[in-house]
Amino acid sequence: MGIAILTFAAAFLTISIAGFVTLYPASARRRLSRVVAPRPDVIALLNTPPAKPAARVARFVECFQRMMPRTTMDVSVVQKRLVRAGYRDKNCINIFYGAKVLAPAIVSIAITITGIWAVAGFFSYVMALGLGFLIPDFWLENRIKARQTSLRLGLPDALDLIIVCVEAGLGLDRAVQRTTEELCISQPEIADELSLVTLEQRAGRSRADAWRNFAERTGVEAVRSLTSVLIQADRFGTSVGKTLRAHAETLRTRRRQDAEEQAAKTTVKLVFPLLIFIFPALFVVTLGPSMITIMEQMQNLLK
Repeated sequence: MGIAILTFAAAFLTISIAGFVTLYPASARRRLSRVVAPRPDVIALLNTPPAKPAARVARFVECFQRMMPRTTMDVSVVQKRLVRAGYRDKNCINIFYGAKVLAPAIVSIAITITGIWAVAGFFSYVMALGLGFLIPDFWLENRIKARQTSLRLGLPDALDLIIVCVEAGLGLDRAVQRTTEELCISQPEIADELSLVTLEQRAGRSRADAWRNFAERTGVEAVRSLTSVLIQADRFGTSVGKTLRAHAETLRTRRRQDAEEQAAKTTVKLVFPLLIFIFPALFVVTLGPSMITIMEQMQNLLK
């Protein structure tokens, strides 16, 4: 009995230490660095920052992404799409190409495990390879649309804050920086893009080039029109506050019109669910009893 208790205690202690080191690596490194002898190589190893998740995944898919043929033009197009989705890490492109190799294999394994291959045969594997190859593209396109929607919806609020800062006496560049600090929690996408605009201007780019790059990165029409408005206001010397206020009102009006358009399309979109799901159920409920009665009467007559 005593041996069993000691074994259980040792196992529990081992699992607890392993979980602590796994879940709290930074805290564990700091505590271990206080205990370990101050050897330079050990301290350097303990103080090494953990690798980014993208870097870890990139190392995992390194051998797979090399199987994917690609040209320089294809890499440029994919990198541009990744940037529009908000993935700017250099390892993301390798992860994307690795996913285009791994996804077909995973879908094929799923078909084999579930037994779908027994119904469709070789055609199921062909469909699995094609679908798996397209899954990363579909996912990336979905992320791009979601990010563009967030940017389009958050742009009027960002313009309002920029207007307040400009009318309070700040310059446009400082107003953009202040807006970035205020929107980092409520609108992280627009704050991220505006921070890149500020960083590009600090690096030496002109204001017009920085805002043009903003429009090119996002691919949102509202951002392109905002860039044109700011460049024209800067060129002709008009009031930035009045220009931004008018543009913000235009964006809100357009957003309200888009909502009204979507509401108007609702009646048309409801036709197909009505025809496919609701009307057959109504026919069964209303005509089912009468059809049963008619069938019983016909059977009695035939007897």
